[in-house]
Amino acid sequence: MSIQVDQVVDAKGLACPMPIVRTKKAVNELKPGQVLEVQATDKGSLADIQAWAKSSGHQYLGTKEDGEVLKHYLRKASESEEKEELKFPHVIQNDELLKKLEANEEITIIDVREPAEYNFGHIPGSLSIPLGELGERANELDPENEILIVCRSGNRSDLACKQLTDKGFKHVTNVVQGMIEWTGPLETTK
Repeated sequence: MSIQVDQVVDAKGLACPMPIVRTKKAVNELKPGQVLEVQATDKGSLADIQAWAKSSGHQYLGTKEDGEVLKHYLRKASESEEKEELKFPHVIQNDELLKKLEANEEITIIDVREPAEYNFGHIPGSLSIPLGELGERANELDPENEILIVCRSGNRSDLACKQLTDKGFKHVTNVVQGMIEWTGPLETTK
């Protein structure tokens, strides 16, 4: 099966948020209806691209695996289909999360990074639910609890917050600096 594309983005070797950053820039250069191929090696890019397409109104067409490379296909929306991408409004900084942990507050921390990212270093007590699994695993969470969502940089967690809010969760907060700037305690999974 051959897919006719209008532009190719090379995001191989780049970690979140760079595949999405490059995708957004490339989509802005396309005309409505044109197709973009995003080549990425970051396994988390699959959930990221799907969630971003849904939130922005662009059409996620699918992903093909070519060895280690994921080839994601998107169709640029027309102006009437496109949505203004809004950032999730409820956010805290890493130091605020650290204070909550030190005070032993009743919070649930969800880490939406991929399992390999989580295994190499995560916030003690956090739950690993990759963004791509959040929709089907949301029933594992109490919608009345205070839920703080963390990822590498604050982008996947932004999408995750929107997803949970859409499912009726009331107390969801994005940890915007993410693990890339986390200076608090870390655990690793063996």
